[in-house]
Amino acid sequence: MLSYTYEATNSKTGQKIKAKVEADSEQAAAKLIKAEGLTPLSIKVEKGGRASSFRRIKSKDKVLFSRQLSTLINAGLPLVQSLRQVANQTTNKALKNIANSVITDVEAGSSFSKALSKYPQVFNRIYISLIEAGEASGTLDASLERLANQQEKDADIISKVRGALVYPLIVLLVMCGVVGFMLVKVLPEVQNIYNGIKGVQLPILTRLLLDLSHFITHLWWVVLLILVFGIFFMNRWSKTDSGRSVVDAIKMRSGPIGKLYMKMYMSRFARTSNTLVASGVPLIQVLEICSEAVDNVHISASIKKAIEKVKGGKALSDSIRNDPNFLDLVPNMIKIGEDSGALEAMLDKVADYYEKEVDNEIKSISTIIEPVLMVIMGIVAIVIVAAILLPIYGLVNQAGFTNNI
Repeated sequence: MLSYTYEATNSKTGQKIKAKVEADSEQAAAKLIKAEGLTPLSIKVEKGGRASSFRRIKSKDKVLFSRQLSTLINAGLPLVQSLRQVANQTTNKALKNIANSVITDVEAGSSFSKALSKYPQVFNRIYISLIEAGEASGTLDASLERLANQQEKDADIISKVRGALVYPLIVLLVMCGVVGFMLVKVLPEVQNIYNGIKGVQLPILTRLLLDLSHFITHLWWVVLLILVFGIFFMNRWSKTDSGRSVVDAIKMRSGPIGKLYMKMYMSRFARTSNTLVASGVPLIQVLEICSEAVDNVHISASIKKAIEKVKGGKALSDSIRNDPNFLDLVPNMIKIGEDSGALEAMLDKVADYYEKEVDNEIKSISTIIEPVLMVIMGIVAIVIVAAILLPIYGLVNQAGFTNNI
């Protein structure tokens, strides 16, 4: 998608407008501009072409944007004035540009949600739906506050999960570096020592490691090519439908990591549902948005099946019960909420529960990973030390045998 800067006139007021729009082509950009009731005068693609600057907008920037806007609107300031205040205070240039563009669209008569929907890379469907609900019910400040809270909790969970996975990755990289150094620098020196001694046969373990050392030393470019192409093709494959299906299945079923991801998905489903239900979004639309928000194709497929059942008159709890992609607590708690008329409160409790469970799983994984990594490092160290010392013991035994003769 490309970022375009355009000039247009409002057909009703005759006012000239300068703003930005995201579209796949200039024709698509013109259609979006005309849909706003504007007559485009000029449309130019921005320098750099791609709207990559939006990637620099972090979650904390959006949280601050939402919370500040909520506070100002709650204090009684008009939307446009509130947006100007937030735009002036933000230090993120990309977000400032978006806010100024949104101000222009709102002043031209567009709704706030419609103005934000031009930037799907920054404001996802959950964000737009909550803003729409807030505008319709006159509770825009409350919707923005809920958005800020949800974004903070989502970012916190993702940060914890990444933190749990980063530690073992760093240890493995360090271990690979040490092993590489031993293979490339230390073992060849050992070979040089024994090459000067006639009649010495190196042990098979030492010879195997030396062969590996020679391969890495002389054909390092092959190793590098394999790594680069392997990462490239794995990355491309993981973005295909079949690849993503396999990756998401592994995330859900792979031992302790699978438990962690499942609880994270349940937390995300419950928190998103709670936020949308609290804002008055219809249940079918809530489920449609959640199917995109969970970020797992298998759970998304289960939610889409549940949507069809709900449309047929079935309760949500019964629609997801016995589904292997949902943990049992979720339909049980939803059932209680449906029966008591407190679905919002039950979803909030489910989200809180699984957020705490994610913390517990991360602690458990950290407790398991440390001794496992220590054992692996110990085994690797023993193999390398054995490869170095076994020839020495062989020489000692040979010398002792010669002396006895």
